[in-house]
Amino acid sequence: MIKYISSMPDRAYAETFPRSIVILGSTGSIGTSALKVLDEQPEKFSVIGLAGARNVALLAQQAVQWRPAYLAVLTEDAANELRAALPADYSPEILVGGDGYAQMAQLDEASTVLSAQVGAAGLRATFAAAEAGKVIALANKESLVLAGDLIREVCQRTGAVLLPVDSEHNAIFQALSGHDESEVRRIILTASGGPFRGKGRGFLSTVTSKEALAHPNWSMGPKISIDSATLMNKGLEVIEAYHLYGVPLDTIEVVVHPQSIIHSLVEYNDGSQIAHMGPPDMRIAIGYCIGWPKIMKTGVAPLDLISCGDLTFEKPDILSFPCLELAREALRGGKGLGVVLNAANEIAVELFLKDNIQFLQIPELIQKAMEAHDMVTPASIEDIIALDSATRKRSLEWASAL
Repeated sequence: MIKYISSMPDRAYAETFPRSIVILGSTGSIGTSALKVLDEQPEKFSVIGLAGARNVALLAQQAVQWRPAYLAVLTEDAANELRAALPADYSPEILVGGDGYAQMAQLDEASTVLSAQVGAAGLRATFAAAEAGKVIALANKESLVLAGDLIREVCQRTGAVLLPVDSEHNAIFQALSGHDESEVRRIILTASGGPFRGKGRGFLSTVTSKEALAHPNWSMGPKISIDSATLMNKGLEVIEAYHLYGVPLDTIEVVVHPQSIIHSLVEYNDGSQIAHMGPPDMRIAIGYCIGWPKIMKTGVAPLDLISCGDLTFEKPDILSFPCLELAREALRGGKGLGVVLNAANEIAVELFLKDNIQFLQIPELIQKAMEAHDMVTPASIEDIIALDSATRKRSLEWASAL
């Protein structure tokens, strides 16, 4: 049943430390958490490159501490600002834009690439790292949502490795370890339910972006926080599971678990379920991936079973939160619908954060984009990028009429 997307790292990689690492998205929540993990044992890692989009001040701080040979930002203006912020005795090469990120992902000096950009912007660099045969600690789920089949093909051709950083998929990855694919019955993704769990459409029609950003358990960036509130994050993870593990869609289930202590489960043919438990802290999954196959110190306090209280589970409410089912529809339909789903969602979330549309208009805009798609399968990364761009443009036009 399980046909994992890539092979595992070879013995030489597993035994080699210090490990050279590139962090794409170093100034985001995953990137900053990763650097905290590295702080716990800096002797085990050499930071080769840091990419930080537009947060020049934080990237400069990180660069001064770790002194990587390469830095990357999205614009020339940001590059000039970064050069001015660095000390005179430190002159790294500064790469710019999507091409710069892709170049950093393929650096010969780097054995490991942490792909932690947010959204579709992370695809090119993830794909470049796979083309270069890197070990990729993948936090950018959109890479698989947009191009899962292409990335699987590249991994098979180049020997690139994907290790999942998403807490849910990292949990599944660990629960599958040592078991034969024929033994698996179901993959069960847990969802916190977000800040609006149990609320109906009447309530949801009036919620604000500030309320939606207040996640009860996890500390995340704004885009992922809104996706958690709409359950789109879980929908994207269903698509991610499909591509990571090569399992049929009907064997992937979502269960709401408000405490976020069980990060996901695997059900086996004997009726048993293996769960991964721990505090809701991304450093655990990050440490597992960048340190594979060793269990790294992360700085996370262990789970206290007595104080964590009751663990509860319930079905997701797909009537109030239709984004989960929209993601399943995109996977069933194929032919680029995942690209359309993700692009429309990113535009809708951006508009909601600016208070330009209402919460319940997020799935409305996504559904409109999916219904308008011509169902032509994109055959390359360039086709995917073009479809992504066209969908964003149309979604902005439609949103102005909502």
